Amino acid sequence: MCRRLKLVNEITLFDIVERHALGQPHATAFTFIGNEGEVSTLTYAQLVLRVRTIAAQLQTFHKQGDRILLMYQPGLDFIEAILACFAAGMVAVPVQPLQNRRVLPRLSGILENAGCRTVLTNNSLRQALLRFIPDIASVTPGLHWLCSDIVADADHNAFRKPLMMPSSLAFLQYTSGSTGAPKGVTVSHQNLLDNESLIQRAFGHDSNTLFAGWLPLYHDMGLIGNVFQPLYLGIHSVLFAPMRFLTSPATWLRTISDWRATTSGAPSFAYELCVNRIADHDLEGIDLSSWTVAFNGAEPVKAKVMDAFARRFAPYGFREEAFYPCYGMAEATLFVSGGVPAEKARLLTVDAAQLTGNIIKHDAGGTPLVSCGHAHGDHVIDIVDPESLMVLPEGQVGEIWVAGPSVASGYWGNIELSAATFRAVSASGTGPFLRTGDLGFTHQGELFVTGRLKDLIIVRGQNHYPDDIEATVYDGHAALKPSGAAAFTVGEENDLKLVVVAEVQRHALAQVDQRLLDAIHAQTRKDVSEKHGLRVAELVLIKPSTLPKTSSGKVRRSHCRELYRQNKLERIIVTACLPSSEQNVMAKLT
Repeated sequence: MCRRLKLVNEITLFDIVERHALGQPHATAFTFIGNEGEVSTLTYAQLVLRVRTIAAQLQTFHKQGDRILLMYQPGLDFIEAILACFAAGMVAVPVQPLQNRRVLPRLSGILENAGCRTVLTNNSLRQALLRFIPDIASVTPGLHWLCSDIVADADHNAFRKPLMMPSSLAFLQYTSGSTGAPKGVTVSHQNLLDNESLIQRAFGHDSNTLFAGWLPLYHDMGLIGNVFQPLYLGIHSVLFAPMRFLTSPATWLRTISDWRATTSGAPSFAYELCVNRIADHDLEGIDLSSWTVAFNGAEPVKAKVMDAFARRFAPYGFREEAFYPCYGMAEATLFVSGGVPAEKARLLTVDAAQLTGNIIKHDAGGTPLVSCGHAHGDHVIDIVDPESLMVLPEGQVGEIWVAGPSVASGYWGNIELSAATFRAVSASGTGPFLRTGDLGFTHQGELFVTGRLKDLIIVRGQNHYPDDIEATVYDGHAALKPSGAAAFTVGEENDLKLVVVAEVQRHALAQVDQRLLDAIHAQTRKDVSEKHGLRVAELVLIKPSTLPKTSSGKVRRSHCRELYRQNKLERIIVTACLPSSEQNVMAKLT
């Protein structure tokens, strides 16, 4: 086991990286595989040199505590830049690189909220932005653009390490907005190092661990997991861009096989994409036997997907014991709960009908729910009634509340929301807790996540989880894209209508006609009625890859509802609403 000794002067992650560079200067920290298969590497000594160089440049323009926006395409220069912010005592604000003008309002909102005066990027992205957004200077007035790749290494001698406190902010993690406007989570250096320690112990990582991954580096799972955890341990991580995975999912498995990676993971949709999109001929020569921790989180973990993935790739060395379902969020830095490595994930089968009433009743033939393990370290998980604020006993569904040293202090610049979200107190006076907004229950000390509180569909007092309805829809017809649906309600409380938005598979686009439409609609109505006792008032078919999602793959249902109301969805064909008389009949049945 790789045991980390917390030294007094190790306040930031960069302090730890410096120690690794002294002890193993020529060891490879990162390998990045480009879009054409080209490979670039960074040793620990090279990384420290580049970090000191960029940090020195930052110190000429900024004072300690200033917020610096980081905008990079996937690559090693992003890692250099964020560590440079840590080294210089500045607060990093990582964001998704601009793809088009539509995301400018979000960027402007982040810039205004965080008070950033400098954008740290590289020269190629800066030039690309000037080409497709020529007026970007007027859109983002007063910003200083610093290209880290053209800063000379000779400047590293000018770097001066600032005095830091564990409570000093490391970065602002702007949430991806699955249920609302993006908010900047204030993650301190203490939060970060505590969470890395939790991940190491919970996942069983040691000096023999090797990471491989494609998750976005600006988002919490890819950043805390695939970048910071290897740096914390002083080990090697092999990375490539998310788009390579999305266009060719087999790239992920081949990278694990080629590099003999032991830890890699993603949200559930990625495992489902591998099952549905990888052909047998793409797997020639692949060996997944080195993969010992396949973490699965960021969205509800699906037993059906895990089982399908394990069966599909067992002939290539994948073991179902490698699956590591876990639970976490940016507001808790990343990781909150998980099981025991190399043990088969625990399932609990429950009566689906009883679950709609928040009752957990065991049913051997019922719906399987996946355990996300138990809280680790000094963290505590309580299940609380969101209205009465009473702490609930095991086996009752409520809001998941979390407390512990990895929980951030709040949202940047939003005192009222921070108090309501991060300093909640139960009816019995226990607290403060982070209100996660997620629903779940505990059973024998383990956490089972059932959905999002704000996304919950309530019809005549019965709770329906949208991801269950969505899975019923896209599983019901081959023309619909897996994990490509959003279910929500519209209308007044006494006249709610269920709407489902679903992406059509790209290969099925040419086949879309009235006959196919009728078949999809009929199948959807039948399946949702039989499995959930609900009537689909409207089914909206949209173009592939246009369903609003966060960077981690979560469906943005609230945003989808707004696009639906504004008639801004990229529709292919829209079914007519059912006759009001038929809706009324179904309303009585539900």
